[in-house]
Amino acid sequence: MKVPDGDRNRNLNAYAVLLAGGTGTRLWPVSRERYPKQLVKFIGNDSLVQSTLKRLTPTMGKEHVRIVCGKEHYHEIRRHMEDIGFPAENKVICEPCGRNTAPAILLAVLQILKTEKDAVLGIFPADHVIKDNDDFHRKLAVALNLAETGYLVTFGIKPNFPETGYGYIEGADRISEDALSIKRFVEKPDKKTAENYVAAGNFFWNSGMFAFRASVILEEFKQLTPELYQKMDGIILEDGSVALEDYEALPDISIDYAVMEKTDKGVVVPSDFGWSDIGSWKSLYDFLIKDENGNVLDGDIIAKDTEDCFILGNKRLIATNHLKNLVVVETPDSVFVSDMKNSRDVKAIVTTLKERGRQEFRTHKTDYHPWGTITLLEQESDSRVERVLVYPGSVFQNRTGSRSRKQLSFISGRASIKDGQEQTDYRKGDFLQMPERRTLEIENTGDRILVFIQVETVNESV
Repeated sequence: MKVPDGDRNRNLNAYAVLLAGGTGTRLWPVSRERYPKQLVKFIGNDSLVQSTLKRLTPTMGKEHVRIVCGKEHYHEIRRHMEDIGFPAENKVICEPCGRNTAPAILLAVLQILKTEKDAVLGIFPADHVIKDNDDFHRKLAVALNLAETGYLVTFGIKPNFPETGYGYIEGADRISEDALSIKRFVEKPDKKTAENYVAAGNFFWNSGMFAFRASVILEEFKQLTPELYQKMDGIILEDGSVALEDYEALPDISIDYAVMEKTDKGVVVPSDFGWSDIGSWKSLYDFLIKDENGNVLDGDIIAKDTEDCFILGNKRLIATNHLKNLVVVETPDSVFVSDMKNSRDVKAIVTTLKERGRQEFRTHKTDYHPWGTITLLEQESDSRVERVLVYPGSVFQNRTGSRSRKQLSFISGRASIKDGQEQTDYRKGDFLQMPERRTLEIENTGDRILVFIQVETVNESV
């Protein structure tokens, strides 16, 4: 294995690069295209991306975090960062469309090298979870030290059962006390093959987490995937952005295929820190603490003679009777019920929703915007009732069409509303009528969230 001798700068900066471009279809109906699983609070009070950020701070400073995400999620990712004290300015790298992990990582590398001569990068999916943070930090320190000397490091998870839903990494010669050279990457196996891998002892689940020097991975991209490197290097604009048509033309390729399976610098750090990719309702159930009946219950739940079930409620009461090994997930517009073993097949349901033109695959009843949220409360053919939340200091442009009118009822907060040259303040208990063909600028001038209900009616006789 060839590792560059180079000058091994022991003062290299360490950067955390979070990949937050997934859509999380296997956790529908909670995870949606417009609000994917990395933004969801499955465990505790933090979203998955917030949990990942907090997990990394003991090793990597807040200023040295970068998150690569899709255009649709840019503002929510920023908000989730700032809500837990991470400065988001110039920290979120926006992909105009998804092109897999290799382009996302290369884009981040090139952005970081604009301001750094070199750096050690840790690459982490934003939507994975880890139980033993102390052991994770120990393994991360090992990986960063190996990366600093020129290795391309991946974290291999020691398998505790023959999982067929993950790819595997086969380790070979021992590089150090904590690392093996990589013999090969293998695709998701069948059950028998997975059993053989577990028995062999030198096969590990592919976690999708990596560490390497920016200069080293950049050179590997140049040598091993020159088409991707040349295209990417030529399309990044002066402000760091990339045009949609240019990014769409990049190869759709993972970092495994593009670099890791071809390089002679790859090593794997065997790890056992309670990792899960939360890739299905079953994997989330396996990760969480169970009650005395083997259940995970979250929400307003009455469970009678119910065992080994995962029941997740939103706003409605869920009552179960004589159930075993089931997943029940309720959201305001959808309910998913499945046996535990086959719950990952929800991905096929999402495909069916897309084919039928249903919006439930894409959005919740609550839609998220840079300025706040809109929640659909009720809809008929000629009317629509919504709850609107506007963040402090934000402005919402509210419009009516040629045949629609709106009535706004203010519930909490303070608003300053500009109608042409006129500006009026509104508070809790005030009402406002919006006639047809009107645009109002509604600014939240208070220090708390502004909330109002709007009822839109359509004149169908025109």
